[in-house]
Amino acid sequence: MLGGGIGLRAWILNAQVPGGYPRLDPDRHLAEIAAAEGLTGPGTGLMTAADVAAYTTGHDGGVTATVTAGLGVRGWAAAPDTATRAPHRPGTAEVPGSRFRPEDAAGPGSPFRPGTVNIVVTLPVALSDAALVNAVATATEAKVQALLDAGLDCSGTPTDAVCVAAPEPGQDGGEPFAGPRSTWGARIARAVHTAVLAGARTAP
Repeated sequence: MLGGGIGLRAWILNAQVPGGYPRLDPDRHLAEIAAAEGLTGPGTGLMTAADVAAYTTGHDGGVTATVTAGLGVRGWAAAPDTATRAPHRPGTAEVPGSRFRPEDAAGPGSPFRPGTVNIVVTLPVALSDAALVNAVATATEAKVQALLDAGLDCSGTPTDAVCVAAPEPGQDGGEPFAGPRSTWGARIARAVHTAVLAGARTAP
């Protein structure tokens, strides 16, 4: 929502918002929250309706994955085109400003069930730009593996996000690879799998 892409960041914020989030300016809202917390400089902000206090973590060889998992609104990434036009519209379940409210998908009188898996991965080594992109793919693959291992018939939710934080590369350009069979990619995969599996087993 805020500070996406590749670049220097001073902080990462995962903010909990209510279901049916009404604001049309989530980037500004996240900047306001960051300022209220005393955070300065450029940062990255994520949002979720899941309980951020119920985060889970995974660790492997210096890599840490921190996950908040709300799986009430979930499905497969490659869904039929009709899925985005049906009354239950996964593609807008938590999009700020959408007229669709997640609780509407559950039916009248049903409790709101949040759906977002936010993953923040931190590494002690620098990654090249290409490896950063690869790391996001590796984390996503590990997330799907964990969801399946948890017995959930889905690849995630429509609003999942991944943030990879690593030191700034020096003259060597950083580690060139982060696929699941590279040294650091394998560690990312195992850390994310551990964290998502733990979160998926307790998520609403």
